[in-house]
Amino acid sequence: MPVRAEDRPARLDVGVVGTGRVGPALAAALRLAGHRPVAASGVSEASRTRAAALLPDVPLVEPAEVLARCDLVLLTVPDDALPALAKGLAETGSVRPGQLVVHASGRYGTDVLEPVLRAGGLPLALHPVMTFTGTPVDVQRLAGCSFGVTAPEELRLAAEALVIEMGGEPEWIAEDARPLYHAALALGANHLVTLVAQAMELLRSAGVAAPDRMLGPLLGAALDNALRSGDAALTGPVARGDAGTVAAHVGELRAHAPHAVAGYLAMARTTADRALAHGLLKPELAEDLLDVLSGPGGSGGSGGPAGSGGSARPGGEDGR
Repeated sequence: MPVRAEDRPARLDVGVVGTGRVGPALAAALRLAGHRPVAASGVSEASRTRAAALLPDVPLVEPAEVLARCDLVLLTVPDDALPALAKGLAETGSVRPGQLVVHASGRYGTDVLEPVLRAGGLPLALHPVMTFTGTPVDVQRLAGCSFGVTAPEELRLAAEALVIEMGGEPEWIAEDARPLYHAALALGANHLVTLVAQAMELLRSAGVAAPDRMLGPLLGAALDNALRSGDAALTGPVARGDAGTVAAHVGELRAHAPHAVAGYLAMARTTADRALAHGLLKPELAEDLLDVLSGPGGSGGSGGPAGSGGSARPGGEDGR
């Protein structure tokens, strides 16, 4: 998206409140674009170490002092801490009229910064759709990264320009859509990590010496196919309606990894729903598959609760 010179923010003094994994990376990216990180605040030893690595020579001071020194402040604290921080900074007079106040939370839009707006600040929500490590590699990963952007209409161009300067791609998210947007990202990214880690654990139990090497090509291809084709990329015993294989899986998991049963069943039921709805799973095979996933061999004992909302049973609601 091209940005006209007159729409670009002037060179800004940048501050960071909350030097976790995200804030220092965003400030470092802004520095590469010509802005000037001038102050940061961090409490834990880990956060102070990250700030030293990504923002060398930037002094660590109290949050109020960070705002006193900067034109743009990044509020990069945990989601649950953001409302109280915004309220406290506004009530103590730390926010100056015309000061850009940016948070990077996926959960919130700009309503959470209402106290900042009342104090004369300019609220922006710029959420990088990326997982962060807290190391310099994060700055490189921002290149081409999508940002969920929410801002008042009059600040939209400035918000999008800041994202582009950090190497990102702005995607406008309406205020009332932020919770659903964030839930979608958590479902895809956070749960993916859990699934991959659990798969590697099970492969180790099966005697595989390098589960990461085994899974890498398979998961890379599966992810690529899913992004390209959506539900049409579904493969495997659930999508095929191979109830006997699924029953064998459940039995093995109960015997060797009972903690994995509930997750397997939940994902298998959801996969069956989607495969049936998209014509990949034959209705006559779905009945036997559902019996495996909801009967004594599928959901009793240490597994999850029997059944699920939106089962794969033919003639049902197919998960809607």
